Amino acid sequence: FLTFFSILTTLLAGIGAMYENDLKKIIALSTLSQLGVMMFSMSMGLKLLAFTHLIIHAFFKALMFLSGGSIMHGTFGNQDIRYLGGLSKYSPYLNYCMCLAIMALGSFPFLSSFYSKHVILDCFIGMGGNSFFIVLVYLANLFTVIYSFRLFFYL
Repeated sequence: FLTFFSILTTLLAGIGAMYENDLKKIIALSTLSQLGVMMFSMSMGLKLLAFTHLIIHAFFKALMFLSGGSIMHGTFGNQDIRYLGGLSKYSPYLNYCMCLAIMALGSFPFLSSFYSKHVILDCFIGMGGNSFFIVLVYLANLFTVIYSFRLFFYL
């Protein structure tokens, strides 16, 4: 029961973030999506792994919130990502920090989220998880990558 609703939360938050243009809403929906991943881990009884993902997620999400707030401050309150192009020209360090946080959110290989999220997925497969749920979890991860790199593209 909890497994289904955690996957559904991750999927719906990912779909919402893919079609959103507001920077704050994308960051908030990505947080909701990652909370679904943590609840998914809790539904399998992997409490320590869920806590590990929470701590790892907190570090790169804090970087993303600070970078997003700095971007909005620097663009005089503009939150629409379609108008944020050329950030690297005006603030290369801020662009680097935001891109690093986006890559961590998208589970880019050798970054922290890559390890924590894939261990959760591997444990679910190793426990003999439902094939339909496995497909949904990978689809939810695909949505995370899509909206992460969509944000990356607009910066």
